Amino acid sequence: MKQSKRVKRMERHHRRARKTSKLNLVSLMDIFTILVFFLLVNSSDVEVLQNDKSIKLPESVAEKKPEQTLVVVVNKENILVGGREVANLNTIKETEEGIVGLKKELDYLAERSPYKDAEQASLGRDVNIMADKDTPYKLLKKVMKTCAKADYRNISLAVSQVVADESDLDAAVQLGSGG
Repeated sequence: MKQSKRVKRMERHHRRARKTSKLNLVSLMDIFTILVFFLLVNSSDVEVLQNDKSIKLPESVAEKKPEQTLVVVVNKENILVGGREVANLNTIKETEEGIVGLKKELDYLAERSPYKDAEQASLGRDVNIMADKDTPYKLLKKVMKTCAKADYRNISLAVSQVVADESDLDAAVQLGSGG
């Protein structure tokens, strides 16, 4: 049967409308590639220790990054272990064992993760202490003593890393070489 021009035109129009658009995967792959490279490059600069806004860490030119260990935070009001308050600085009870609340919490955490071998037991457990730069040394000494009594003997103090000037490095080299 012969079709009219109008019917032919309508069929052509419907055939064009039925065609589905194709997804352009090239541009999508480019975006994901850029995203992967961005994440790989920036993943090495991640700060290991949690950041506490109430603490202003002392500055240092230390190059060694901290390891992921137990963190004891000493701020102006209290002592926190793993984000949980264990002692208030205004009402600290200290015995010859050290700060009571801190010692209890450290003993509990040590009980939950026993040593893997005798070598690890001889070295002691690892702990990072984050304290404000204005924290009195006497308090810091009490905290370190309590950590050591609880068998957390590998103690690290958290600092903010600053870039050393070349003139400072030259002066340090001259001082180190005796010149």
